[in-house]
Amino acid sequence: CLGGRWHGAGLSELPSLPCTGSAACGCPRRCRDRKGEAKNLPTYPGPNKMRDCYCTVNLDREEVFRTKIVEKSLCPFYGEDFYCEIPRSFRHLSFYIFDRDVFRRDSIIGKVAIQKEDLPKYHNRDTWFLLQHVDADSEVQGKVHLELRLSEVITDTGVVCHKLATRILECQGLPIVNGQCDPYATVTLAGPYRQKTKVKKKTNNPQFDEVFYFEVTRPCSYSRKSHFDFEEEDVDKLEIRVDLWNASNLKFGDEFLGELRVPLNVLRQSSSYEAWYFLQPRDNGSKSLKPGDLGSLRLNVVYTEDHVFSSDYYSPLRDLLLRSADVEPVSASAAHVLGEVCREKQEAAVPLVRFFLHYGRVVPFISAIANAEVQRTQDPNTIFRGNSLTSKCIDETMKLAGMHYLHVTLKPTIEEICQSHKSCEIDPVKLKDGENLENNMENLRQYVDRIFTVITKSGVSCPTVMCDIFFSLREAAAKRFQDDLDVRYTAVSSFIFLRFFAPAILSPNLFQLTPHHTDPQTSRTLTLISKTIQTLGSLSKSKSVSAGYAPSPDIHPRTYPVHNRFMIKRAQGRKRFGMKNFKKRWFRLTNHEFTYQKSKGDQPLCSIPIENILAVEGLEEESFKMKNMFQVIQPERALYIQANNCVEAKAWIDVLTKVSQCNKKRLTVYHPSAYLNGHWLCCRASSDTAPGCSPCTGGLPANIQLDIDGDRETERIYSLFNSYMSKLEKMQEACGSRSVYDGPEQEEYSTFIIDDPQETYKTLKQVIAGVAALEQEHAQYKRDKFKKTKYGSQEHPIGDKSFQSYIRQQSETSTHSI
Repeated sequence: CLGGRWHGAGLSELPSLPCTGSAACGCPRRCRDRKGEAKNLPTYPGPNKMRDCYCTVNLDREEVFRTKIVEKSLCPFYGEDFYCEIPRSFRHLSFYIFDRDVFRRDSIIGKVAIQKEDLPKYHNRDTWFLLQHVDADSEVQGKVHLELRLSEVITDTGVVCHKLATRILECQGLPIVNGQCDPYATVTLAGPYRQKTKVKKKTNNPQFDEVFYFEVTRPCSYSRKSHFDFEEEDVDKLEIRVDLWNASNLKFGDEFLGELRVPLNVLRQSSSYEAWYFLQPRDNGSKSLKPGDLGSLRLNVVYTEDHVFSSDYYSPLRDLLLRSADVEPVSASAAHVLGEVCREKQEAAVPLVRFFLHYGRVVPFISAIANAEVQRTQDPNTIFRGNSLTSKCIDETMKLAGMHYLHVTLKPTIEEICQSHKSCEIDPVKLKDGENLENNMENLRQYVDRIFTVITKSGVSCPTVMCDIFFSLREAAAKRFQDDLDVRYTAVSSFIFLRFFAPAILSPNLFQLTPHHTDPQTSRTLTLISKTIQTLGSLSKSKSVSAGYAPSPDIHPRTYPVHNRFMIKRAQGRKRFGMKNFKKRWFRLTNHEFTYQKSKGDQPLCSIPIENILAVEGLEEESFKMKNMFQVIQPERALYIQANNCVEAKAWIDVLTKVSQCNKKRLTVYHPSAYLNGHWLCCRASSDTAPGCSPCTGGLPANIQLDIDGDRETERIYSLFNSYMSKLEKMQEACGSRSVYDGPEQEEYSTFIIDDPQETYKTLKQVIAGVAALEQEHAQYKRDKFKKTKYGSQEHPIGDKSFQSYIRQQSETSTHSI
């Protein structure tokens, strides 16, 4: 699968996957990684012996996330979550531990590299991994397209001579090293003699298309020593070796990118052979240290891969789920049943909320399950305090719908706290020399007062979907506990304070309120504020946090930051004789404009109003031989920008598309390549105002409820039902037992909530039938794919271990062969 996504924590909206209308329209991948801690790192070779370490997450060799730095420790604890969608194919999910060096380049201590096909082994469980040694010979990625041809040549003396033609066609996905990739290939048949391609500048997808010839038999008249020659019977024992290198001007020489070895016996059946190969590490690379010498890293990786069919395949299960809010009792509905059989409620809540948001039914569904939970609650002080399906679904809805609300409410104050560095420590034991406890308490009181005030006055900014949910919670709680006048407010404040604002204050970087990790003192200040807000929220009697606010027409929207980051942009050619070069700039996006400046805090060098953005699309690498580029298209020109990695590029495209989605003049077609040297590189049109040649990927609809791929979420729900089939069957048994005997529940069935056994049994029967039908479709698709797939193709290069494993699995259950 060439397309995929890492799974976001629900903190940002995920774009829908375009459906091709084929039998399977995509295989998006999601991952969550929690970096726990490292231990027993090697000591620093100096008097201090301690290290300042951080950890990076990489798709192959491309860094997509970096943790905070833990200073002066050989057993650093990180405890950070990273959520992302995988935007491209990959072979390894890698983690590197670095030691920060103030004066020189940071040094790599070790790495953990998990092959893609091994990720399911470690799914959702803490695992200690031994750090492995890192050297240039083992750091490989990318694939090579190779063609071999063996031909007979008759010499002047009549002797038959075999010549081997080795054609290096192209490479894809080579790593970018220190911001550049200038690759070339060497080809060797045996011995030290090797032939070399031309160097391709500034590309990690080079097109070589060069042929090299080797003599492989010895004619009697042959006397040249520049080529190696062999007896004919030895041909099968030979192998062609191709090495990829990155040309470098550094004194250390060119950098090894990977190799492949192809035995000539592949030509035994035919005189020609052509295939794609994954590059492999060098066989004689540096030996790694003994296991455990570099220490260990604890990780928890959650990886999902969804094979999504077109919409009509999901109709029965989708219709069954959409009726959930109307089923009486709601515990007999398909959605509630999913929450009953899943091991963790969060596992069911994520796809259910996204599914119901997409189809505009999230408020009725949450209202139904919340009302049922309130009816089961005996003590008003414990209302919505457990990790129930209701609480998890509301949490997930707030994360999806409330990101902008958080930015409007908290970001200005959070930024001021991060910049002012006022001490708020109130623990006498932790006070530093010269600090005054009274001053610190006053600083903390002022911060808490400001944040509490902006929260309680933020009703006008609260998203409608959250207001509707809070209103239903308030009404259900007030009706159930009529003697408790405060329960209607505590039912709402338990979510808005304890589960929404307090976590965002505690870890603002996870909610995009800060671009980086906060320093230890600021982190301590935010921890104290968060704890205080939780306490105030749980005891608050203020009616200003209750739901039901609607925006007033006389209140104008405020400008608030949505996204900001350093990136590289190409000059737009505004000056008549100016150079259109590339420069690093600080980009800032608000809900009104998209700007860039020389440094953070400077005056903008360019400002693009949001209403002037006509489209935001990716830019083909061939335009400037640069990776991770995208374009912001305006009425007169396009701004070309290079992000720092593929994940960041996708995030910028998504957020810029989202804020400009309502623009009336949005384009329907665009140019996927740049306008250079008097023509568009994609369609060769000479006019710079020529209409686009490719359809836009489409603006995201304004309503968040539609900003989700409903088929993908239905597939996720099907996968969960399928993985918990044994529990579904046990729940069916429980319904039959209660229906027949009407006696006390058996102990093994007591974990299920079954209010109406007959209705629940009917739902379970329909769920199991729908899951079985989809399972049959998936099995048939895999069989068809198995028959059509060619090992050695561009999609499945030789060396693809996941495909080799797939072949073995299918061979055990199928009579078909490849």
